[in-house]
Amino acid sequence: MDAPWFDLQSHSVYSDGALAPSDVARHAAAAGVQLLALTDHDSVEGVDEALVAAAEAGIALVRAAELSAVHDVSEDLHVLGYGVDHHDPAFAERTAGARAERVTRATAMGARLRALGFEVDERPLEQRRLAGKAIGRPHLAAAVIAHAANGERLRSEGVDRVETFIPAYLIPGRPGYLPRTHPSVEEAIGWIHDAGGVAVWAHPFWDLHSDDEVLEAIDAFRAWGLDGVECFYPTHTAAQAGLLVSRCELLGLLRTGSADFHGPDHGLFSRFRAFELYGYEPDLGPIADS
Repeated sequence: MDAPWFDLQSHSVYSDGALAPSDVARHAAAAGVQLLALTDHDSVEGVDEALVAAAEAGIALVRAAELSAVHDVSEDLHVLGYGVDHHDPAFAERTAGARAERVTRATAMGARLRALGFEVDERPLEQRRLAGKAIGRPHLAAAVIAHAANGERLRSEGVDRVETFIPAYLIPGRPGYLPRTHPSVEEAIGWIHDAGGVAVWAHPFWDLHSDDEVLEAIDAFRAWGLDGVECFYPTHTAAQAGLLVSRCELLGLLRTGSADFHGPDHGLFSRFRAFELYGYEPDLGPIADS
């Protein structure tokens, strides 16, 4: 089966990606993507650069962002906002506040990691702070891994890569983790709508694990105005995709997908169009015209 022609989640250096926004667009075009979304976490600062590069490469780019939000038992759900006005002052203020909360949280988690005996290389974190870029768990993990004093311990524990350090120390229940406090999913959906966009729940089975939990969350989010669900994702099985598609069809929700590109050397999300539709039909609605 041919790979999808769209890829509606990708990340640049403005959040936890490895490439500049223009390079993300060029990599997408080279991979055959026709419709791309740059969805940096709590940021639209790379959108203008990506728009120029996408136009030069002959592909369409959706103005977008990925908002981190809290809901009940989950402290870090993600809501994608597509077609937002990336120059909207209120949206800029809200996302800036979310990024500031990320910095405060990362600082506190860094203190926890030091209390556990790790050193944290502050230089790359400070560079991101000064540039106004988001600081998240991948950056904090990289700052621990980069410090030479931690090398022997990291290797002995088998956590000497960002992809292995985060689940060992920086997820709920692990000793270095601290939860987010806002916005709620309902607030994130409202922010996106206020900026003229449509709200899509990203990778449901990445954050929640049981079918019942996911379906209950979709129903709750729909009541708050959710417009769609990311049904197709690299880690979603055929059964999971089918379950999501069925619920979206029942509720009249959009059905999107992505490979969640973070960079060509990322351990999990390194290739565009690397997700399956499993024979189901996506429904991008107005996103395709953004």
